[in-house]
Amino acid sequence: MSSPFHALLPRIAAGRLSRWAWVAATLLTRAVFALARVDVRHAERVPPEGPVVLVANHVNQSDPLLVLARAPRRVRPLAKRELFEIPLVGWYFWLYGAIPVRRYAADMGALRAASGYLKRGEAVLVFPEGTRSRDGRLRPALPGAATVALLSGAPMLPVAVSGTRGLSPRRLLTGWLRRRRPRIRIEFGEPLDPRASQPSASERSAPVGAGVVAEATDRVMRALAALLAEEARGAYAEPRNGAAPVVARSPQPTREGSESRRDPQNAG
Repeated sequence: MSSPFHALLPRIAAGRLSRWAWVAATLLTRAVFALARVDVRHAERVPPEGPVVLVANHVNQSDPLLVLARAPRRVRPLAKRELFEIPLVGWYFWLYGAIPVRRYAADMGALRAASGYLKRGEAVLVFPEGTRSRDGRLRPALPGAATVALLSGAPMLPVAVSGTRGLSPRRLLTGWLRRRRPRIRIEFGEPLDPRASQPSASERSAPVGAGVVAEATDRVMRALAALLAEEARGAYAEPRNGAAPVVARSPQPTREGSESRRDPQNAG
């Protein structure tokens, strides 16, 4: 997605029509998933106002819809840019206020857009694994979520989604008809300070380095893993015990300007 589109995003997504798109999507999602048993835990942990980065696992296409519909406030999701290129569907994503991101790349345009929303006191949703986990276990995370949190000063809040693996519209309907509705759990964790590894004022005021990003990424992913069943913790199942943080390898930056070439962080 070219940078002019990122620049237009706040104007497209800030109007009243965008809010109605969010309300409509929320009501529709809740209506569809009334066919399942959705257990939402600790939604009160989401700050009612102010910036926050929600960090969730991803095993099914329905995960973003469920988190967005069950969060107690409006949340702006990062979504893969390919969705914005689908006729009609893509326009709805723009209208909803989603943020297009180039996966597996240092998409500084997406990071700037997300940081802009956070600096205005809004909430942003990131799936740092970069794609769905096929086996249901956590994959090493990309550092985009922690980068955005560190640059904006927003807390990170893990969100664990369970019970959606293998979920489909057909399974929802047949489960409802047979009175065996699928059980889905969405659990919100405690907010985390992305700079907790930097206790001193001088460290907190220093530029964000790769080591700080890696530490913050590892910490929020381990907090997320703790909310999941042991078999779903994947790359974060074992304690660190002094080992290096578990973070996915940073790919080459995109060619979207000199700033992206200087900064090797991903928009995970």
